[in-house]
Amino acid sequence: MTHLPNSLQGRDITYLLHPVTNARAHERTGPLVITRGEGVHVFDDSGKDYIEGLAGLWSVALGFSEKRLVEAAIRQLHQLPYMHLFASKGHEPSILLAEKLVQMTPKGLDRVHFTNSGSEANDTVIKMVWFYNNAIGRPEKKKFIGRIKGYHGITIAAGSLTGIPANHKGFDLPLDFARHVSTPHYWRFGHEGETEDQYSDRLAAELEEMILTEGPDTVAAFIGEPLMGAGGVIVPPRGYWPKIQAVCRKYDVLIVADEVINGFGRTGKMFACETYGIEPDILVLSKQITSSYQPLAAVVFSDAIYQGIADGSETLGTFGHGYTTSGHPVATAVGLECISIIEERDLVSNAARMGRILREGLARYKDHPMVGEVRGEGLIAAVEFVSDKATKAGFQPVGLAAQAVMAACQHHGLILRVSGEAVCFCPPLIITEDEIRELLHRFDLAMTDAFAQIAAV
Repeated sequence: MTHLPNSLQGRDITYLLHPVTNARAHERTGPLVITRGEGVHVFDDSGKDYIEGLAGLWSVALGFSEKRLVEAAIRQLHQLPYMHLFASKGHEPSILLAEKLVQMTPKGLDRVHFTNSGSEANDTVIKMVWFYNNAIGRPEKKKFIGRIKGYHGITIAAGSLTGIPANHKGFDLPLDFARHVSTPHYWRFGHEGETEDQYSDRLAAELEEMILTEGPDTVAAFIGEPLMGAGGVIVPPRGYWPKIQAVCRKYDVLIVADEVINGFGRTGKMFACETYGIEPDILVLSKQITSSYQPLAAVVFSDAIYQGIADGSETLGTFGHGYTTSGHPVATAVGLECISIIEERDLVSNAARMGRILREGLARYKDHPMVGEVRGEGLIAAVEFVSDKATKAGFQPVGLAAQAVMAACQHHGLILRVSGEAVCFCPPLIITEDEIRELLHRFDLAMTDAFAQIAAV
């Protein structure tokens, strides 16, 4: 496709390096330029509308035109456009949001530290845990255990916790402090005749074996998304989290629940820790906290961890960590307003209701000859494609079918995201039943086109 040099597409190709993109392929095709948004729809520069079926990047809870968030930002820009939190400075929006998060998150989480993104938040978690263990006299207890296909960000340290090869290759990651255990995907990795509970037992035993092999005195924390997002919307098998949690408690390993995607209603509960019975020591939040209208993330953590960090800061003279825009007043003001809207409009219940309709609609593809699994929880779902239903073998090259479906979806006005051989759904929490039906209609058109194309090859 040829773009005029002075067009937006041409200037994009000339000047921008896009994240998570094949740069050479992008040079050939150019960008899809989005110019505006309205509710669950976005519009390109030709005026074509798309249902944003992934809420941006799993994040635009309130859709693309929520005036109250814009007004909250403007009010704060007029009153106090910026102030940092370094050296005992404070401001009302961050103080009130920290209080609100402690009040609404699971019991036992008593303190908040703000960052700008989930990646920064997970980097901060690593540093906090290292600082804490140093302060309480456990300098060897520094390793983190994540999971294959887990996603925790792309900075050097957080990218090491991530378990997705594309985020490691070429970057010399992961760093040595990070370890990874198996993906908790029963449909894909359960043994023949093995129940979900037995599969969960096996994964808990694997974690325990890794802790013992590494040495319990060296393992600081286990980190996991309650429901795995970017790895393909992988729903944990029955009994998984209680069994993983029991192993962590046995060996004094902290539990870090990464709810950057899950939090604020995505799984049909306010937090996925409620959905799966997790009692974390640290909770990581971002994305839907502001509906992505402002960059913001939060680390919410136990008083025990705070007391260790506070003692360490007294000994050393400071807790020497933070960002220029940690707890930015405009971002935290928008966060407060976003949470108010989610609560006032009962969007968590809406997510549960609309999620059932979405998953029921997708379930009709279970008998499709090239569909292996339809899965999800709340208002997040995935359809995974196979070349052989009996063996669950994927396509070659990996992503052949999913990429074809995603391209066909875009043609029919639906934006989704691919993970391996799965296409993922995560529409805004505000979506209505009629909009779910239209999303499913556009997906059906795309499935017909994509598999006719694949069959013809």
